[in-house]
Amino acid sequence: MEKNLEFPDLLRLIDERSTAFRAVVAAAPGLDAQVPTCPGWTLFDLVKHLGGGDRFWAAIVGAGSADAPPAEAVAARAALEVPQEREALLAWLDASTQLLLGALRAAGPESGCWTWWPASQSPQTAGGTARHRVQETAVHTYDAQLAGGSLQPLPVELALDGVEEFLFTVCATPSAWPHKPTAFDFHAAEGRSWRLTVDGDGARITRIPAPTAATGEDSDAAGASVHGTASELVLYLYDRIQADSLHVDGDAGLLDLLRAWEPEEK
Repeated sequence: MEKNLEFPDLLRLIDERSTAFRAVVAAAPGLDAQVPTCPGWTLFDLVKHLGGGDRFWAAIVGAGSADAPPAEAVAARAALEVPQEREALLAWLDASTQLLLGALRAAGPESGCWTWWPASQSPQTAGGTARHRVQETAVHTYDAQLAGGSLQPLPVELALDGVEEFLFTVCATPSAWPHKPTAFDFHAAEGRSWRLTVDGDGARITRIPAPTAATGEDSDAAGASVHGTASELVLYLYDRIQADSLHVDGDAGLLDLLRAWEPEEK
């Protein structure tokens, strides 16, 4: 069974994706370029959001275990002001990312901290926060690339971890599924698969064997099965691409129900 990315790898990927993000912004014709996947946002808005998020989570990790984010971090994010000139803005973003990385290194992966996912299958730790920030940074790098006309798929190691991270953090819940019990299978072309089971007990995720030419796939096991590259699966889960960009077996309408579901408890 494949292991999750190690903590140093998560920190490396946050740094790498932030660097790639800044490179796109530096090369863009202007900071007012529209971001199609974030309606109403410009590249400037995207930089402010990503850097503000880095600073917010740095403060949360630094505060340790808590029932809520630090009040001063919430206030700072609400009142955030950033440089308007591109070079200064990019330096500010770099500094923001380094603040986050510094806080994560100082805390270590097992240190507890507040997160918005207490009822999920992801831990409320600095390690869980790092794992999620990798994906936040990667997806927003994709957003910036789309705005700048230089799209690239997400790196494979990052995307493979990202499918599971999204399912564990965003989808897992003890809230009852309000429809007929079913399961969703997600198959990455790179050889990993996951099952999301939904019923009256909520939603939970398990790793499952990837289908092979010899074994095929049990079409009765899941209500819907989604096949694509790991990058495509992550982008679909984050609503950056639609299901018709992937191969879906079974009842594709179930995916609409899953997308529309808003569990009462997360």
